[in-house]
Amino acid sequence: QVQLVESGGGLVQPGGSLRLSCVASGVVLSLYAMSWYRQAPGKERELVAGIAGFSGTTNYADSVKGRFTISRNNAKNTVYLQMSSLNPDDAAVYYCNAKSSLNSANYWGQGTQVTVSS
Repeated sequence: QVQLVESGGGLVQPGGSLRLSCVASGVVLSLYAMSWYRQAPGKERELVAGIAGFSGTTNYADSVKGRFTISRNNAKNTVYLQMSSLNPDDAAVYYCNAKSSLNSANYWGQGTQVTVSS
């Protein structure tokens, strides 16, 4: 059974930092492209950052470039999202996604809430 469990969300002041973690079980993480998405109230879910399984190539939404960093530790089956210089527009539920490099398998975590407020 595949499971993605996010953690690390919370309340942070504008300009602050958070690190989100996504621990995967039931999968070999290196065989999956991993991504972080977010969804704010009343808005569609959007891609924030992604990292390829084999090459480790990363991509970012323009709105977070230079502020967020995605990384992975395949040995720990964990993906991270380091977020800095947070602003209220970053507030959302952040979701971890795993997409297989071999087939159509696609998995989501339950999400973790990030609130940016003074």
